[in-house]
Amino acid sequence: MRIEIDGAVIHSERGLHDLLSRTLDFGPYYGANPSALWDRLSTDVERPIEIIWKEAELSKEALGEDEFEKIRDLFLRVQSQDQSFGYSDRFTVTFE
Repeated sequence: MRIEIDGAVIHSERGLHDLLSRTLDFGPYYGANPSALWDRLSTDVERPIEIIWKEAELSKEALGEDEFEKIRDLFLRVQSQDQSFGYSDRFTVTFE
């Protein structure tokens, strides 16, 4: 699955969680926080998943550097975990 995140549209962490929850069908009990996102992305969602965050700098400005980097780092940890497990179908993320 390919997911494009439009940095011109994502202005809050909640907006990002809403987008990912709808797109990846996280269900009604998704906690919409970094811990819940890690749980879902690291173990629960079917691979392959390719996230492309377009105009990521716009989201970084809207979210603030700390919040953006927290989410960016979480995505990169999931990607690294899939690589270290040797999965052929992986989670990948690109920031444009």
